[in-house]
Amino acid sequence: MKSNTINKKEIEKFSKIAEEWWNPNGKFKPLHKFNPIRIKYIKENIVRDFKIRDKVKPFKGLNILDIGCGGGLLSEPMARLGGKVVGIDASKKNIKVAKHHLRKSKLNIKYFNTSPEKFKTIQKFDIILNMEIVEHVEDVNIFIRQSSKFLKKSGIMFIATLNQTLKSYLFAIIGAEYILRWLPIGTHEWDKFVKPDSLINICKKNSLNLKKMDGMKFNPIFDQWNISSDKSINYISKFKKI
Repeated sequence: MKSNTINKKEIEKFSKIAEEWWNPNGKFKPLHKFNPIRIKYIKENIVRDFKIRDKVKPFKGLNILDIGCGGGLLSEPMARLGGKVVGIDASKKNIKVAKHHLRKSKLNIKYFNTSPEKFKTIQKFDIILNMEIVEHVEDVNIFIRQSSKFLKKSGIMFIATLNQTLKSYLFAIIGAEYILRWLPIGTHEWDKFVKPDSLINICKKNSLNLKKMDGMKFNPIFDQWNISSDKSINYISKFKKI
């Protein structure tokens, strides 16, 4: 029986390009374009759910855990919005890059080179971010189970990933990796993509109830991502701990 979520091949893959995390025109360029819509979605939902009125630092007083934080592309904006952020990643190189960038930004973030099943903490979090990570782990069931242990009752977990459809194979792998070269070839494996129903069932087993699920779609005319009703490729979801 599997007891961990670390997929060594996936860790090596991202470790090789870790130095590129903060280069908006480098290998993580698609993620830089993707980031604004992720931040907007998280912010709008947190402000609404927690009935926050502070427009400058809406996340003030909230403890946020960013799992699979990479170089800190999402952790830093969360901290700028006032959150007390902890970022964890199984890649030592990713954490090294995140800490290096943190020295410049001087934000309230603590980074740890670990995975959910090995993360030692008694702290419970208001918000957990599992963004573009579940399609890279060894076992989604274990990953969600371990992640949910860190979430407070009534806390929110955001999960963004790729649907397992023919369309996602054509666009996210053939299109994005082989034709447009937006991502290095081999970034994604289609058989690791997660269908929404499967994700909902896994979360339900771990006391996480679906509150919202939306698609995310790229608009090539405006060169930006938008929230959409189309979940056939990318989708983002909000779950609440019961």
